[in-house]
Parts: sequence; structure tokens; C-alpha cells
Amino acid sequence: MATIAMSGPAEVSTSKPWYRILYVQVLIAIVLGAVVGWLWPSLATNDWIKALGDGFIKLIKMVIAPIIFCTVVSGISHIQDASKVGRVGVKALVYFEIVSTFALILGLIVGNLFQIGHGLAAKPDAAAVANYVKQAQTQKSVDFVLNVIPDSVFGAFARGDILQVLLFAILFGFALMAMGERGARLRDVIDDSAHAVFGVISIVMKAAPVGAFGAMAFTIGKFGPAALGNLIGLIGLFYGTAALFVVLVLGLIARAMGFSIFKFIAYIKDELLIVLGTSSSESALPQLMEKLERLGCSKPVVGLVVPTGYSFNLDGTNIYMTLATLFIAQALGVDLTFGQQLTILVVAMLTSKGASGVTGAGFITLAATLTVVNPALVPGMAIVFSIDKFMSEVRALTNITGNGMAAVFVSWWEGELDYEKLHANLNKEIDPSDVETAITTG
Repeated sequence: MATIAMSGPAEVSTSKPWYRILYVQVLIAIVLGAVVGWLWPSLATNDWIKALGDGFIKLIKMVIAPIIFCTVVSGISHIQDASKVGRVGVKALVYFEIVSTFALILGLIVGNLFQIGHGLAAKPDAAAVANYVKQAQTQKSVDFVLNVIPDSVFGAFARGDILQVLLFAILFGFALMAMGERGARLRDVIDDSAHAVFGVISIVMKAAPVGAFGAMAFTIGKFGPAALGNLIGLIGLFYGTAALFVVLVLGLIARAMGFSIFKFIAYIKDELLIVLGTSSSESALPQLMEKLERLGCSKPVVGLVVPTGYSFNLDGTNIYMTLATLFIAQALGVDLTFGQQLTILVVAMLTSKGASGVTGAGFITLAATLTVVNPALVPGMAIVFSIDKFMSEVRALTNITGNGMAAVFVSWWEGELDYEKLHANLNKEIDPSDVETAITTG
């Protein structure tokens, strides 16, 4: 990725009209989508309306594989010390496991304190759940490990499999590093390619309001406000727990590094609103990586931590699994022992790995968790199936916030966090509103 040049606040003092600011456009689109879905559900559930949201996600996923490949290869190949890559990887994994454990424990504590599953009733849709259960039962640990290795490099890129592309990119980066000066020309080509792909993203992001409108209109039109029914308590509890995790756990981590979590959230508001509209944290991955570099994070750290975090650092998914498991057990009248609840922590930690930010992945991992903890709970998945869509947004929002913080923390741990850039961006001395500005100055 080309180096992003910034001379100071004076160069970006020009303010845009409010209607040209991306997050304002996305926010308006989300509200309009909700109104259309509520007032004209038959129109909102039209295949073409649904295609607006699906099409935008496909446009973003189209560039994820090349972005990950270019950023990871560029980050590794520019490092002179090969041991640094391993050091950054170990630090990232340590951070992921510690923070994920806090997310799981928080979900268990809240689920036990507020036992809203007791007395709730719902009409299970067993047929709809069966597909997710089948996928979960076919996912074994050994299959996950083997699936990291692609059958072919081109196949990994064609499928957009993040872990497979990441593995090849790491190997290619090390090979390019070993070439020394002979690989300089190829490194420049990869850097320029990343620059061009970010140019594609700046074009695609102009369609974000359209995608958010379509996704939100279809969701509200299909499920409607009444679909929440007596399950509104679970949704509210999950939202509150996710917010508590961000403010308390991630907030303390941010405070330890000398900044406010609220300023960080404000900095990535564009990405959060895109995720809110599409229910997929992957939809904002490329733009998040670029903005983290502008924030002062080390380029190699961003290139390694963020893509890895999308498979190994799913805080929102972890909270969802512990809360939903306890909710289902309470609704079915199944008493889980302290030992079984500890089992949830271990199993959920394993089953959440490899779950991407795509809508529905959290439900599949829930099926895998319930199957191991207590098979009697599996039929109860149908109870939460109808509202899973309403919780997937918060899973994705929490996941992307957690991954952004992971990159900042590991950069700080490595001693490579540029505090001048960090505070300039968080204090809005530099305009972070879109990717295009950074691309044209690179």
C-alpha cells in the first residue's frame, strides 16, 4: 500500500457539504430503508430491493482477497527482521485469546444475572434451523485446520477464503523478503497494486448508501417490528452486553494507551454504519485497514492483525454464543451446571474460530457449541432463529470495533504506534471521512 502523506491539519480544513459526507448518506439510507420496510413490506421484500444490499456486499468481497494479499505481502516483505513477523503474530494471538475470554465471561455473567429465557415462548422453525445444524455438525476441528490450506492458490482467491489467502500471502511475503534487493521491483508492483485496489474501493464505497438502504428495507420488510415479539428482551440484553463490553473492556484498553474509546468509535463511524446497514463486518474490512494506518498504526501490524482477527477475534460472536446458549437453556427448562457453563467457554472459544463476518456465521457457530455442550439444547435454536438477523448487526459491529482496537494495541505493544497521527485523527484535526482523500495524497 502506498505511503499516505499528510502535511498537517491546514491542508484538510475544507469541510464538505453535509449531504456529501459518507456516514450521513449511509445513516439517511438506513432510516429510509427501515421506513420503506415498515410501510411497504411487499415492496421491501422484492428480490431487486434485496439485491441492492447483496450486490454491495459482493462488490466489497470482490476486493477483499487482493487487498489482504497485497497488504500482508507488502507488510512482511518490507520487514528486515523475519522474527518480527512471528513476534507480531504471537502478540496478536495472545491479545485475541485474552479479550475473547473476557467477552465470553461477560456474556455468561449477564446471562445468569438476567434470566430472561424463563417463561418465554416462541414457535420454533425446525426446518430452517436444520440447515445450520447440519453445517455445524460437519465442521470438525481437523477440517478447520486442513481448510486453511487451499487446494490451489487460484481457488482460494476465487472463493475469497480469508484464511487461505492469508496463509499464501504470509508464505509469499517471507519468500519475497528472502529475495532481498532482487525482490524490490516486485514489492513495488505489489504496493502499486494495493494502491489501485484502494482506488476501486473508493469507487465502490460511493454505493454504500444504496447497499445499506436495500439491506435494511429487506430486513424490516421481511421480519417487521412485530417479529421481535416476546424475544425483545434477548435482543435488548445482547445489545446492552455488547455495549458494556466495548465501553468497559475495550474502553480500559484504549485508556491504557492514552485515548478514549468514544473518540475511536467516532473515527470509524463510517465503517460502523456500513456494517450496520449490511450486517457484515467484512463489508468494511478494506476501508478499516486503510484508516488504521492513517491513525498511526504500523503497516505490517495492520496487514497481519486485522485479517487474522476476522477469524480469531470475534468478540461480538463470543458474547452472542454465551448469551444465546443460556437463553435457550432457560427457555427449554434445562439447568446447566457450573461445569457445563465452563464447557461453554472452552467450546465457544474453539467454535468461533474461522467464523467470518458474514450474516449467519454466528448462528452456525451457535449450533456447533450447543451440539457439544448439550445436544438437548439444539432444538431450542429455532427459538432464536427468527431474531438472529436483528442480532447479527451488533455481532458485526462489536467484531469490527474489537479488530480495530486489536491493531492499535499490537502496534502500541510493538512500540510502533504514531501518537502524533493518533491524536490528530482522534481529535479531528485531520479529516478521516473517506478513503479517497488518502489515496490521492499517497
